[in-house]
Amino acid sequence: MRALLSVAFLAIGVAVGGAFPRVSEVVQGALAAAGLTNARAAPPTNAAMTKPATPAADDGHGHGEHGHEHADAEPKPAGEHKHAEGEAHGHDEEGEGKIKMTAEQAAEQDIKLATVEGGILSRHLLVPGTIAQDADRIARVPVRVVGTVAEMRKRLGEEVAKGEVVAILDSREVAEAKSDFLTATVKADLEKTNFDRQQALWDKRISAESAFLNAKAAYSEATLRVDLARQKLSALGLNAAEVATSAKKDETTPNLSSLRRYELKSPLAGRVVERKVDVGTAVGKEGDPADVYTVADLSSVWIELAIPTTELSKVREGAKVTIVGGDDASRGVGKVVFVSPILNPETRSARVIVALPNKDMAWRPGTFVTTEVEIARDPVRVRLPKSAIQTIGGEKVVFVRTQEGFERRDVTIGKADDDAFEILTGLKPGDEVAVANSFVLKAELGKAEADHDH
Repeated sequence: MRALLSVAFLAIGVAVGGAFPRVSEVVQGALAAAGLTNARAAPPTNAAMTKPATPAADDGHGHGEHGHEHADAEPKPAGEHKHAEGEAHGHDEEGEGKIKMTAEQAAEQDIKLATVEGGILSRHLLVPGTIAQDADRIARVPVRVVGTVAEMRKRLGEEVAKGEVVAILDSREVAEAKSDFLTATVKADLEKTNFDRQQALWDKRISAESAFLNAKAAYSEATLRVDLARQKLSALGLNAAEVATSAKKDETTPNLSSLRRYELKSPLAGRVVERKVDVGTAVGKEGDPADVYTVADLSSVWIELAIPTTELSKVREGAKVTIVGGDDASRGVGKVVFVSPILNPETRSARVIVALPNKDMAWRPGTFVTTEVEIARDPVRVRLPKSAIQTIGGEKVVFVRTQEGFERRDVTIGKADDDAFEILTGLKPGDEVAVANSFVLKAELGKAEADHDH
């Protein structure tokens, strides 16, 4: 029955198509859709069929030049539909990798910014060391004469100035030296007076020449004795003028003689770090203490390092050294002042000395420290702190400041030191990036991408 109806409809369609070619085209399309015939198998015979039709307006649904092309179009694959859908939502993809955030919001999150610039990457060698006193800033207060300690004017730890009197000795040796000088001075004065008188008489030819010559010889001998006595005082560290002045003061105070008094003075400014004698101690003789105090200037100290021979070639005098204390809280910066050319035969290492400023006296001799010896300095075009780098999906990224907030930027890193990376690609000098708390931006980006997926 369905076959008879189909034949009947086909006959009617052919008849109507002959009378109305345009209607026939519509009927043929309907029959083709119903599967009863192949609409594209029969080529058009009417001239009206070959005449181009007026292009229909594009309504955004993918119509072609002719309004009837939808009748022949085949269903698009699923992939093409997805591609078209992606194009329709392309404005959403433009927002990927961007975070909207005002300057005030960034400040509330404690996100710190820095301008990208070039710099130096420093490579270091980690070496243990020991704080020691600077050998150029330590001195002993020596005992130059035989005597007994009469006064000790400084306690341990007290500050002293250069040339300050720190102790007093009572010395017979000093008394004899002073006496010889004073006696020679008085003798020279008398001989000079006699010489002047004899010279005046000789000029007037009143006295004999022999008397003049004898007076001249006696005066020369007296002068020589004064010079010898002055040199002896100098060898004991005494000043002849001060000795003469003290002798005149003693004339007014006979009960307070300074003849046996010998002052010990500090050779440099610093602190008393060692006291070796007490009042009443005999000094100066063989077996007696040779000095009374040790004074050290601890405003600068040394660090002694033992560098293995395998690393010795990398260390240079003048190299910067960063020092970390045992509690990791105190840090300092010094420089290498000496690299020994001789190896220790037992340890097979070389002695290296680092000079370290110690103005606040935080570094104490004898303390063990860890040092970072700079062994290389590499200039780079773009240097970025390590705190600015984040890892997302296995990629190294930074967050660049924009007018609206921040933008994710993939970067390629090169060389590195303890604090920074060299950036090979992705940044240029002048870019402003987040260098502190950038993990906050990483979290915000993750939230934005999750919302976009949903």
